[in-house]
Amino acid sequence: MSSKADYIIIGQGISGTFLSYYLHKAGKNILVFDEPKNNTASKVTSGVINPVTGRRIVRTWMIEEIMPFAAHAYQALENELNISLIHQCNILDFHPTAQMQNAFDERVNEETYLSNVKDTESWRNYFNYDFGIGEINPCWQINIQALIQEWRKELQKNNQLIEEKFSVEQIKDYADSKIIFCDGVANIDNTFFHLLPYAANKGEALIVEIKDLPRTNMYKQSCAIVPWKDDLWWIGSNYEWNFENDLPSKEFRESMEQKLKSFLKLPYKIITHIAALRPANVERRPFVGLHPTHKNIGILNGMGTKGCSLAPYFAHQLAENLMNNKPILAYADIQRFKGILSKQ
Repeated sequence: MSSKADYIIIGQGISGTFLSYYLHKAGKNILVFDEPKNNTASKVTSGVINPVTGRRIVRTWMIEEIMPFAAHAYQALENELNISLIHQCNILDFHPTAQMQNAFDERVNEETYLSNVKDTESWRNYFNYDFGIGEINPCWQINIQALIQEWRKELQKNNQLIEEKFSVEQIKDYADSKIIFCDGVANIDNTFFHLLPYAANKGEALIVEIKDLPRTNMYKQSCAIVPWKDDLWWIGSNYEWNFENDLPSKEFRESMEQKLKSFLKLPYKIITHIAALRPANVERRPFVGLHPTHKNIGILNGMGTKGCSLAPYFAHQLAENLMNNKPILAYADIQRFKGILSKQ
């Protein structure tokens, strides 16, 4: 391994994967540090890109630009790695109450991503529901686990990966390199960025075997049922802001089982229960760019629950900023925290 790398990237989640990809494709000498862990946010995500969000069913921030960019980015890596990474998989939203159905119906006339399912009876073989079904179109599902695994193999093949934790003390060993932290929740305690307004939350999901459920869609009522692998499905997720640890909880499992039994008519078998902490933040906007006073230290983080869509876009912006001094979107640029970061 050479200490003469142009860029040192800390973390190989979604953000670190795309940043290393863009810099590598541009011919830059990169080195990625990533300590192998199973319960990182990138590895347990459902991989969904959904253009609308929340109970008010509003468009996700910048989705008109970010979603097509992300789709193209995953397709490019799909071709590069010769694996299947992305496919369209629309959400069927089974309204739990008349009020929620009315709210959805009102938004259908205003939002091109929304429509009502006309043939609702065909789904009664699979689900219990008393009200209508809405469709969100297009939605994308990304095989993030395959992406990270296969790109890791490329890094290993090119001698660009060190599978160990990177410590701040090692920065002196790479004085001539730009060091970019893409390490998720680990960055909350980072010497250079701990003053940022992080607000980590815990997410959990069950991996469940459900045979005979059509894998043409994702299904949503009180929980989300998302195709995973083979006959397996990802069931979740919660957003827990007060938590003691990053371990799967008994409360979540019992809650999801109750919701599944109420919503799903088919038999199921729980295979495993997963959990991880997400690097969310108070602003719900990413942290992107070089530190205002430590010019060789940078960050690509704070994607929260939208990492699958935001990471490709802002990894590309950061790569272009690093290589060609192109501007980073002001809402994401780390320079918006220049005041507090300069106090360190």
